[in-house]
Amino acid sequence: MVYGCRGPRGSIPDRGSYSGVMVEDPFTILGLPRRFEVEPGAVERAYLARVAALHPDLAVGDSEAGGRAARLNDARAIVSDPERRGEALLALMGGSAQAKALPPGLLMEVMEARESAESALALGDAAGVARWRAWAEARRVEHMERVGALFEEAGRGGSGALDLIRMELNAWRYVERMLEQLGPGRGPRST
Repeated sequence: MVYGCRGPRGSIPDRGSYSGVMVEDPFTILGLPRRFEVEPGAVERAYLARVAALHPDLAVGDSEAGGRAARLNDARAIVSDPERRGEALLALMGGSAQAKALPPGLLMEVMEARESAESALALGDAAGVARWRAWAEARRVEHMERVGALFEEAGRGGSGALDLIRMELNAWRYVERMLEQLGPGRGPRST
């Protein structure tokens, strides 16, 4: 499933700097429109087209080719990851990276879920770990969908959308940390 933002002409407007520091635009580096909705194949095609020109056999005498290749690698990593892509778009739109707001009740819900998941891990309860992994993956999808819808709203000039995007990205981060905790190698060992 692809989630995204369709503002004017399907892109996110540039609002200049972020927290007083200009943000290098991974979308521009890759030659892609600024949107939350990104087709993975488009990212890879854009990356390969640009990085091929920087190959040492083709970029003879170009002392900056290595730096541009590194920026391309970073841009691909950001745009390929939905959470990082959302963070980059929010920054490019002038949203706050400092706000720590969370949806009401989320912190308690996640703390209780993590406690139960940690217990399942400690007890070697494979079914319990799988249940909490499924719970967290469902929450990830919910946050991704909300972030996509909020970017669409922001693209249409929706007031307050940036603060809501920040809050959803903060919530999403909690879910990602739980998935890391339950990730490969962290579940019960099978014998």
